[in-house]
Amino acid sequence: MNNANPEWPIWATEAIEIKPADPLWIAKGAEEAAQLKKLLSDYQVSEIEHMGSTSIPGLPAKPILDLMARIPSYHELGDIIAALAAHDWHYVPPELDGVPSRRFFVKVKSDKRHCHLHLMLHNESKWDRQLRFRDILRERPDLVDEYAELKTKLADEHKDDREAYTRAKTDFVQRVLAQ
Repeated sequence: MNNANPEWPIWATEAIEIKPADPLWIAKGAEEAAQLKKLLSDYQVSEIEHMGSTSIPGLPAKPILDLMARIPSYHELGDIIAALAAHDWHYVPPELDGVPSRRFFVKVKSDKRHCHLHLMLHNESKWDRQLRFRDILRERPDLVDEYAELKTKLADEHKDDREAYTRAKTDFVQRVLAQ
């Protein structure tokens, strides 16, 4: 069920759509990371990583590049929001995002999500879990196939509910990380 507020932008409530793997996603992720590194260079961002499904070769995915960046504090968040807004990045405040471990931004093109930025503090444990999951899948084509099947099924079941879609993948993610 979609809990959309009618005042939200179109991209905030777009349906989940899984696309076939695109070999260009890796290069596009590197390009977005390089652009973000320049935009965030004044804020002590130490690392930017392309993670999520578009960072895994051969994995069908929502065509949205997920990037995460490490930052020492959120003290300059207002300045960061302004710097990113000038480049089509929209800030989603924690009370709407619902994930306290990050500050979340969405880059929009033609009313569709193009990229996500997960801005995290240096000591955030989720950082390592995200990279570990990505790296395991990059090495395990059998898991890529299993995950692709699951994602397709869940996208059909939860087409209009991103949170339910994400929650439904949790068991698979935890099983992979436990290996």
